[in-house]
Amino acid sequence: MKKTINQALVIFGASGDLTYRKLIPAVFDLFMNDSLPEGYAILGVSRTEFTNKQFRKKMKEGIRQFAHYKEAEEKKIDSFLSSVFYLSIDTAKGEEYIYVKKKLSELNTKFNLGHNYIFYLSTPPYLYPIIPKFLYGQGLTLQQKGFRRIIIEKPFGHDLSSAIELNGQLLDFFQEDQIYRIDHYLGKETVQNMLVTRFANGIYEPLWNRNYIQHIEITAAESVGVENRGGYYDGSGALRDMIQNHLLQVLSLVAMEPPNKITPEEIRYEKMKVFRSLRPLSKTDLKKNVIRGQYTEATVRGKHYKGYREETNVKPDSRTETYAAMKIYIDNWRWEGVPFYIRTGKRLPTQVSEVVIHFRPSPQRLFKAAEGTAHSDNQLILRIQPDEGILLKTGMKVPGSGYEVKSVNMDFHYSDLNDHYIPSAYERLILDCMAGDNMLFMQGAAAEETWKFVQPILDYWENDKDAPLHGYPAGSWGPDVADDLIEGKENTWRYPCKNLAEDGIYCEL
Repeated sequence: MKKTINQALVIFGASGDLTYRKLIPAVFDLFMNDSLPEGYAILGVSRTEFTNKQFRKKMKEGIRQFAHYKEAEEKKIDSFLSSVFYLSIDTAKGEEYIYVKKKLSELNTKFNLGHNYIFYLSTPPYLYPIIPKFLYGQGLTLQQKGFRRIIIEKPFGHDLSSAIELNGQLLDFFQEDQIYRIDHYLGKETVQNMLVTRFANGIYEPLWNRNYIQHIEITAAESVGVENRGGYYDGSGALRDMIQNHLLQVLSLVAMEPPNKITPEEIRYEKMKVFRSLRPLSKTDLKKNVIRGQYTEATVRGKHYKGYREETNVKPDSRTETYAAMKIYIDNWRWEGVPFYIRTGKRLPTQVSEVVIHFRPSPQRLFKAAEGTAHSDNQLILRIQPDEGILLKTGMKVPGSGYEVKSVNMDFHYSDLNDHYIPSAYERLILDCMAGDNMLFMQGAAAEETWKFVQPILDYWENDKDAPLHGYPAGSWGPDVADDLIEGKENTWRYPCKNLAEDGIYCEL
């Protein structure tokens, strides 16, 4: 893994759950893999009152629960935590940022940091424009003596206008190449492997176009409900929470043109071309090609699940979608006429994220399907999570007389590479930011383009009282009307299971 120069990571909102469960465990794993520089420090900043000792104790608990190296020796964890510090300030008050500056000056001398600082905003979104402003007021965004970078968690805006406004506010205090808009989906090895699968294998590129691909599915299913996040989720919904960022980012990797080089600039350039080629949704498209759903109560295998409107902090008359599916097109030479089907939802039968490439059928059905099976055309499944891997579905002759054909699976699992360490998404992305590699981070202009695409859907759902909201029982695959999106009598959604190769059967919660 990459080795980086001396620097500090400053985490705003350090007393929160993200720091405890993801950020500190990820940096500790970098430490265990010898990926941190010789001079390194972490400064947690939040309103909560902690001493260094108290904060380190809490972070040790997080490491023991969530780090890959959770079983590490006590002295290793203590060695790592000796470079972790805490500062309590009111992050909404500009005058208190002088304490951040003084603490960083102290750490800079102690650890020889070279004035290289990364600021991680693990905070509520309303602080996204405020913290950069106050850092700028203390001269902490200027790169006169070392680099300054800022990492921002989603949601990046609530709609198109707020995303544009936030971009403008950030650019008042940071340059675009200093801003790292993080999407943990892009840190997953299996997402990055899409580039390798496409561009390192000569057998795929000739087929990766409208001539050989019939349609493409992208699914991100969750078996859980909103849990204790009802207050946040009710103001967000599946479209904002998953499609505008995660799934459109995955789509761009599937659909992009081959870059001239594997560099951040070239990859981001090709992805931007995809976003700009998304066909705008017409009024007819909004009514026919976009499905909104909300889970209702159900009993699955004797266990009762509440409906969304019964969840804590959810309005009893809420029309927030917990499921969204759509058919969209990319208007360019490669993909003209090829539908992309995207779906995401909560309280679905299993947790799974994957891309399914449906190849066009052979020109003639020369062979009949084996008894009890249907004709199944070739599919390439790129599994993001869980049971990460690749699955190719192909037709094979059933042993015996005659020429009956059955679909069989040829699969590869990432777990087969058990001699290779697979970093977590946050581990990979934090390390990339430390190294100044922004390939897997979103550009401000790209965020605006994806918001521009989904904004008409948000407006339609908000302003048209006749816009349908379909109920679906918890534990099902969403509203039945979503099946009508897919063209062709023999075509339907793939119904995946937790295990990559066990498809086509019903998976329960």
